[in-house]
Amino acid sequence: MTRLPMPHPTMAEGVGAVALYTTVYPGAEPYLPAWYASVQAQAERRFDLWIGVDLLEPGAVERAMGSKVEATWVRGEPGDTPAQIRQRALARIAARYDAVVLVDSDDVLHPSRVAGARAALEASDLAACAMQLVDQQGDPLGITFTLPPGTAPDAVLPRTNVFGLSNVAYRTALLRRCLPIPAEVVLVDWFLATRAWLLGAQLDFDPAVRMGYRQHAANTVRVCPPYTARQVARDAGLVRQHVRHVLGAGPEGCVPARWARLESTAQDVDAFCERVVARPDRLARYVHQLNALEPAPVWWTWVAHPCWRAPVPSSTEVSS
Repeated sequence: MTRLPMPHPTMAEGVGAVALYTTVYPGAEPYLPAWYASVQAQAERRFDLWIGVDLLEPGAVERAMGSKVEATWVRGEPGDTPAQIRQRALARIAARYDAVVLVDSDDVLHPSRVAGARAALEASDLAACAMQLVDQQGDPLGITFTLPPGTAPDAVLPRTNVFGLSNVAYRTALLRRCLPIPAEVVLVDWFLATRAWLLGAQLDFDPAVRMGYRQHAANTVRVCPPYTARQVARDAGLVRQHVRHVLGAGPEGCVPARWARLESTAQDVDAFCERVVARPDRLARYVHQLNALEPAPVWWTWVAHPCWRAPVPSSTEVSS
């Protein structure tokens, strides 16, 4: 297994041309005015806006935003999956820019978002920031999405994730090595972050809150307990699929010890799906124990949490 050297940026190199990228899709329209206003309110204005459009036309997006938009538009083609639209856009961006800041179109950027990302990338290849959870109307929920205290950014991978498509920025030298994104990938953010981690990239997490992370019914994944058996079962399937896609990308250039950890994670997730998710009684006991623990609000902590291998309460305790 050959490991290719990962070139780390230095303060002397700085960060040159930056793109800000989002994808817009049906259902995001109500949130676009607030999103675009937050883009326009950035303290750091040295970036080019790129927008991928999934099943929408740029004109419809501009009408939803209530404004003409100066951006490079990347249209999806008939039959494209969400991953293919992002692959097309990110490949073009990676060929033209030094860095890209990723944000979701249903979230809200704090004024320091781009400036914070640019600063973080001075000494890292991939950087994420903390986010304030907000409700559908944009009001704070009193919860911050961040790294658990004392946890290094690379310690959460490959088992969980804090590098989402709304709070990350990539050096494009790294991003090019993480691409392509397979068409069938659902968890694009986790796929890219795991690839970066496997390649030995320098990861950073900024504890400053620089995004408002909107919680609504259309979220691919939610981070707030209480968790339900239905949610855990659905998400376990997504995690299992995710790990298989990353393994399918192959070990070339990966750090051997990290590849071994990924393989171990795959085995644990498979065992969890077969021994817990496939057994409604065991799944109910697991969810009961999980909610009592209240795991940190980090993506995917509720799937195959280590407590699944510990003794679980009896069925009478669950039903009480």
